[in-house]
Amino acid sequence: MTTVQETAAVRYGIWVACPLAGAAAGWGLGLAATGITTLGWFPFQGVFQLFTDIPQPWGTVVSLGVGAVAGVVFALFWASEMMSVEVSAGGVALRRDDKTFRFGRDEVESAFADGRQLVLLGRDGSELVRETSDLSRAELERAFTGQGYRWRDADPFAAEFRMWVEHAPDLPADVNALFTARRKAISKYETEEAAELAREIRKRGVAVRDEKKRQYYRRER
Repeated sequence: MTTVQETAAVRYGIWVACPLAGAAAGWGLGLAATGITTLGWFPFQGVFQLFTDIPQPWGTVVSLGVGAVAGVVFALFWASEMMSVEVSAGGVALRRDDKTFRFGRDEVESAFADGRQLVLLGRDGSELVRETSDLSRAELERAFTGQGYRWRDADPFAAEFRMWVEHAPDLPADVNALFTARRKAISKYETEEAAELAREIRKRGVAVRDEKKRQYYRRER
């Protein structure tokens, strides 16, 4: 079995780098607070005034602490977005946070990278999964070809995708409703909600991909 995942430096380093970066940002913000409170047009004046009202050295301690906590929260979010891919002779498993997507060897026809997304195609040409990650394309290719899977250079069905519009006539009402909900999620940068809605659309036999904030689809059956 071959496992592709972020390097140990990234997986463990974020728990040090993010809090340190957050603490540094908090310290800098604390230093800038006094000057910002003199700018009447600057937003969130109350927040910066609060910093200036805290006596030293506690003001610096609070700035460092708030920044470090923000860094930890960012590290938690980053860790939850990391994906690992396990490729074996028996099948493929994609793991992210508390989600695992498994596919047997007989289900997977091929795999390819579409930008930052890993896509697995089924024997009937349908998309089994399309998940975003920062994993190396070259490492993914080596993992799949090393276990005897077909790796494609590009999406063989790219020309079949068409841009989704409201109430697309060739899509069922429930699929159009999912696309509408997904458009709202994308506009609000709710990436996990958008990804979950894409999975629901895929279950209904429609592949979906994005270009910037536009949604594209192809009917698979």
